Amino acid sequence: MSFIRTGIDNGGLAAPAAIASPGSRLVRAGFIPLVDAAILIAAAEFGFAAREGIQLSLIKDVSWANIRDRLAFRQFDVAHMLAPMPVAASLGLGSNPSPVIAPFILGRGGNAITLSLGLYRRMQTMADLSGKQDALVNARALKRVIEVRRNEGLDPITLGITYPFSSHNYELRYWLAAGGIDPDLDVKLVVVPPPMTSDALSAGVIDGFCVGAPWNMVAVSRGVGCIVAVKEDIWAPSPEKVIGMRPDWFEQNSETGSRLIVALDRAARWCDDGENRRELAQLLSGPNYLDVPFDLLHRVLLGQFTIDPDGAERTVPDYFNFHRDAANFPWVSQAQWIYSQMVRWSQVDYSPSLAGLAGAAFRPDLYRNAIGVRPDTPVNDTRVEGAGTADAFLDGAVFDPANITRYLQSLGSTKGDE
Repeated sequence: MSFIRTGIDNGGLAAPAAIASPGSRLVRAGFIPLVDAAILIAAAEFGFAAREGIQLSLIKDVSWANIRDRLAFRQFDVAHMLAPMPVAASLGLGSNPSPVIAPFILGRGGNAITLSLGLYRRMQTMADLSGKQDALVNARALKRVIEVRRNEGLDPITLGITYPFSSHNYELRYWLAAGGIDPDLDVKLVVVPPPMTSDALSAGVIDGFCVGAPWNMVAVSRGVGCIVAVKEDIWAPSPEKVIGMRPDWFEQNSETGSRLIVALDRAARWCDDGENRRELAQLLSGPNYLDVPFDLLHRVLLGQFTIDPDGAERTVPDYFNFHRDAANFPWVSQAQWIYSQMVRWSQVDYSPSLAGLAGAAFRPDLYRNAIGVRPDTPVNDTRVEGAGTADAFLDGAVFDPANITRYLQSLGSTKGDE
């Protein structure tokens, strides 16, 4: 357990103990080197876990498949996971599906879609992209390039995602479809581990990717990519990463699990304070974590980053929301939206019973039991998603978890027909 860094503002909290007490419980947590692991890392490094009597041991991995398997095979007790992974596990999807529950969301935001510089330059010749910040305009420009390439007899472009059951897969597909591009016919999607995306783009193995920070910004800084959309453009409040746990582990360690949720909540509040972003960037930049330049990470955490090698800038104030507006609450309706995307893209069939199983992967009851009653804790487990300006989808769709079939039909899908 690391020593507390001096001068840290713990979000109004009393400074926790620097080292876990001798009677503390060891919790092994796997993570991928991404900015959205910040809450988990801060909980370990700044003593929030130690204050709750937990010795939080962090183990860095390189792929989501490894994270899934190591949690299933009990090498990890909990894990930094893609929000769709517990949903997929509850439905028995993928190789080695093992039950996983998500009682805590690790904030919202952080993803982006990056295309190769050459591909983006060709888009510029076919459309007015002077604004460079309109995700839908960029998607429609890509469609024109794809159509021209098809007429030229060229192979489809290849785009990288981090995992088949990932927010990156569904967000990239959502963006493509909103621009009139069929993700299954007009492009080729391949899996690339997050830390390898920039290298794959530089080598020409892929023509673009959707991944979490900082790897989009790394591609731009290397002069090989241009950011054409961010998560907030597609659906701002969508869950990004979660803390995944095996149900049996939580049942056998319910007090430790609840204390971990409390520690993560306190760490999330600390991470969300703008005054702490510099200290957080310094921590994340180290070789044990992301091993990327501090300046790049600090700007990303502030939502200020360069989107192309020409130096064009974009500011997204809520690019990372670690705590505000119930960002850590596991909405059942959002798990069911994830399920709707699995149906939309033919990963699973639709049925009311499967929709129920998907929703049960997110556990607001465990969140409330650990956190207690607070003004910022939602009373309901579900809500209509996308109905307000602040939580609108890119294409203007509205998701009602009580009528998934109507939602799918509104997107032009008949997969949800009963």
